[in-house]
Amino acid sequence: MADRYLHLTGTAPGRFLARRLGLPQPAPLRRWSPETPRLEGTLLHLTAGSGAGADAGARAQAEAGARADVEAGAGADAGAGAHGGTEAHAGAGTAVGAGSGLAEVLAGVGLPVVGRADRPGAVVLDATGVTTAAGLGDVHAALHPVVRSLAPGGRVVVLGAAPSPDDHHQAAAQQALEGFVRSLGKEIGRGSTVQLVRVPGGGATAQGAASTLRFLLSPRSAYVSGQVIELTDATPEPVTDPAAPLAGRTALVTGAARGIGAAVASVLARDGARVIALDVPGVREELERTAARLGATPLPLDITAPDAADRIAAAAPDGLGVLVHNAGITRDRRLANMPAERWTSVIDVNLDSVLRTTDELLKGGAVTRGGRIVATASIAGIAGNTGQTNYAASKAGIIGLVRSLGPRAAADHGVTVNAVAPGFIETKMTAAVPFFIREAGRRMNSLSQGGLPVDVAEAVAWFAQPDSTAVNGQVLRVCGQSLLGA
Repeated sequence: MADRYLHLTGTAPGRFLARRLGLPQPAPLRRWSPETPRLEGTLLHLTAGSGAGADAGARAQAEAGARADVEAGAGADAGAGAHGGTEAHAGAGTAVGAGSGLAEVLAGVGLPVVGRADRPGAVVLDATGVTTAAGLGDVHAALHPVVRSLAPGGRVVVLGAAPSPDDHHQAAAQQALEGFVRSLGKEIGRGSTVQLVRVPGGGATAQGAASTLRFLLSPRSAYVSGQVIELTDATPEPVTDPAAPLAGRTALVTGAARGIGAAVASVLARDGARVIALDVPGVREELERTAARLGATPLPLDITAPDAADRIAAAAPDGLGVLVHNAGITRDRRLANMPAERWTSVIDVNLDSVLRTTDELLKGGAVTRGGRIVATASIAGIAGNTGQTNYAASKAGIIGLVRSLGPRAAADHGVTVNAVAPGFIETKMTAAVPFFIREAGRRMNSLSQGGLPVDVAEAVAWFAQPDSTAVNGQVLRVCGQSLLGA
């Protein structure tokens, strides 16, 4: 369903009216397409130190660097930008946990990497070396001069370290970055986004962040903002063909006939996967049409069936490289008016079937080593929702599954487990929501608009990447930084 308000505020009279009335002014989001595969402009790489050794001169250097003209840098290729010695430091001489390999990783993002820019398309601030409250001043010094000049639809990624259980000063400083990032995401505007990525120490740090930075610093993450992503120190698998990173892998998507599931199947097929599209027999015709459009294999199957895991394994005799649990139902009613069958059906489809089939497929080796499991949670499972005690419980259960199983699945099977948590996504279901509730859902986020099914699909595809090995046990909200929940 078209967002008429978004269209209206894109006109001169609409912008004037929105400003005068103090109404939200959403910016159209630039999503991935073959014509727009990357952001425009340059990638500004900055560093914040511990603060103890960052004097006023170093901070002034950072501000001056951010304002300087970089015509030569803007025209340079990514490799030259990353290795050309133009990196600006807001705390010179401070050891940084992300290591020198970060420059090489940023060179692979596809944007010219510079240390000075008048109007950058993206900014990466390495704040892993911030260990004191005073050091947070370096974060301000680095970003204060550049956030106003960030291009519309730009990206800001702050790299942090895990808060230390043994150093409460470092823990306080690093946890402060989370509040900083979430707040900046709510005020930056113009379709831009802000994220925090916590990277571990060790030699694999920079390379392990490669897939995450490619995703966050691209149009694929248009509806993801204010998120905190914690990476492990796992070594990423190589990607043979960047244009088709999932080539040679079989991906199964449940609930694939329509909506978000169909979008996930489409993006995975675009990325080279052989897709098996699963949905209930009742929507067989629609499932077959979707599968035919994507060159996928339809699998009409009730995911709650006792033999569901066996039939899935039989449909993928060479094993699954990607397993996406997307099937889900709602049976909304306040708890006082909710009969047992409404509760049981939602828990069975949304949670119990996911637990059961995942256990059986892992135990039987149907998910191959290096495989990816991605489940669908919801912001309802994080923030709760009136009339959805059953649905919210099932989606919160998915979060518990991911956080518990992720580390063990990686250790025992070489498989990562993550989840997406969609917010208000424009689908046939949300189009049927009453007007005022629908408008509230669209506007109550930092981007002041609803997301699209493809936004969720792009996040799933990032989790599914072979070199996303370091991304495990994570729950990514695809909600435009909804005002509901954390």
